[in-house]
Amino acid sequence: MVKRKTAMNIRKVHRYLGIFIGIQFIMWTVSGLYFSWTDLDEIHGDHFKKHHPEQSAFSDLKSPSELAPELKVTSIDLQEISGEPYYFINGEVLMNARTGEELKEISEEHALSIASRYMKDELEVSGVERITKTGKHHEYRENLLPAYVISYDTDENLKAYIGATNGSFRTVRHRDWRWFDFLWMTHTMDYEGRDDFNNLALRSFSLLGLITVLSGFLLWYISSPTVRKVVQPKKKKKKKKKKKDKLE
Repeated sequence: MVKRKTAMNIRKVHRYLGIFIGIQFIMWTVSGLYFSWTDLDEIHGDHFKKHHPEQSAFSDLKSPSELAPELKVTSIDLQEISGEPYYFINGEVLMNARTGEELKEISEEHALSIASRYMKDELEVSGVERITKTGKHHEYRENLLPAYVISYDTDENLKAYIGATNGSFRTVRHRDWRWFDFLWMTHTMDYEGRDDFNNLALRSFSLLGLITVLSGFLLWYISSPTVRKVVQPKKKKKKKKKKKDKLE
């Protein structure tokens, strides 16, 4: 069996590793439980939105080349803004699909009209705000800016985001999504952007976690009475055989 001093050293390594990474192990477990017990459709806020957003059919639309012959088109989207059709061209130009009038940015009234097509009618608006920048931990991070934030009078602190430059309905955020986002950060250990699975902290703690588990197995092996009973008789048999050989 392993010497007493070696066994004590293994115990110390296992104990201190457990203390060091124990909190992170708890966070991995708690976040994993939360992810497995939640409905992703609810996290996305689908229960606040209409099942079939109102969409209008348009006619008499003119082509972008007819409205702006000098404009070279690489991408185009058709958007409805307050009942009017608009082209969003090349990811930067918002143009009325009938008149060719350019819209630099939608208004607050436009944003409310767009949100009403997607959000359920019983939701009551409590405020509208225009934002031009977001931080790394903002709930609307890495999304189209500027944007309008439409807040609703709910216990879930519900917000809808509308792109100000293209008039598109971007996303919905609420209390459960924010909990999910926080736990996702603790799960990935990406405390900067929250979505990087290849960060150094996660790799280091994963490796330390593996070492902790292996040291636990090793500790069980060297301290288990059952293992000792199996190993020690073999050693005694070998000693008896050596004594027998000497006598002969």
